[in-house]
Amino acid sequence: MKDNKLERLKKEYMDTPIPNELDFVVRKAFKQGRIKMKRKNNINKLVVSAASIAVLTIGITAGVNTSPALAESLSQVPVVGNIVRVLRFREFKLDENGYHADIQVPQIEGLENKELENSLNLTYIEENKKLYDQFMKEIEDLEKMGGGHLGVDSGYVIKTDNDDILSIGHYIVNTVGSSSTVFKYDTIDKKNEVLITLPSLFKDNSYIETISENIKEQMLENNKLDESKFYWVEGIEGEVDDSLLFKTISDTQNFYINDDAKLVISFDKYEVAPGYMGVLEFVIPTDILTDILVGNEYIR
Repeated sequence: MKDNKLERLKKEYMDTPIPNELDFVVRKAFKQGRIKMKRKNNINKLVVSAASIAVLTIGITAGVNTSPALAESLSQVPVVGNIVRVLRFREFKLDENGYHADIQVPQIEGLENKELENSLNLTYIEENKKLYDQFMKEIEDLEKMGGGHLGVDSGYVIKTDNDDILSIGHYIVNTVGSSSTVFKYDTIDKKNEVLITLPSLFKDNSYIETISENIKEQMLENNKLDESKFYWVEGIEGEVDDSLLFKTISDTQNFYINDDAKLVISFDKYEVAPGYMGVLEFVIPTDILTDILVGNEYIR
């Protein structure tokens, strides 16, 4: 890819106008100094672009919809008499000379809690802006060495969307030879319009051991039924460094609440198993959580 091609792609990304729906979020961020503009080479001041305020869906699993028609659609969800527009899709794509990118950013609208809404939207903008800048820098570095292969996909999938809960999964897939996948979930209480954290669901931190032991049991049982399902956990034979063995979840462990009001714990690719196992999820039985839950408003 020639230098002028890189510059053109940068200009397209930087110069695309901000949609009206998110303009007020970005303006506020500039005022608060939360988004800093920098000058790089002969590129003018950065402008948060439409590629920074859209959402990507790619096929990490068969359930992720990648239809181009969806890329400009809105999903609407009722929230306490309001309409919450969950995701507006736009897209930055590149597929040329061994370089592949599909980067999109989500936008949430309609929450009465504007502090939460703005915070989430700004996080999505900043994360994907950083991802884009990093990708373009890596291309420039590869071009100086004669070129190569590089890929990145970033997007969102709605895991739960009902009257009580909205759970959105944000993923990043980096491809350089092999691929790595990182997931991050935001789970929102629609009625009270608050972000739910894992510790907030429980009376104390005893949930860490309870959930961890159940996950180990599920791993062992899955392996017993199908030896191809291999996990880095004590009790499954295999040459695995002790430092890789799964011991406990953390209080910042990835999770979401599914449509059946069950707690789902998620692990990134390579986090607790070989790469071929992909992103792993474990549904935690509610009966083992009943005594340590703060209440049954979310998990039942």
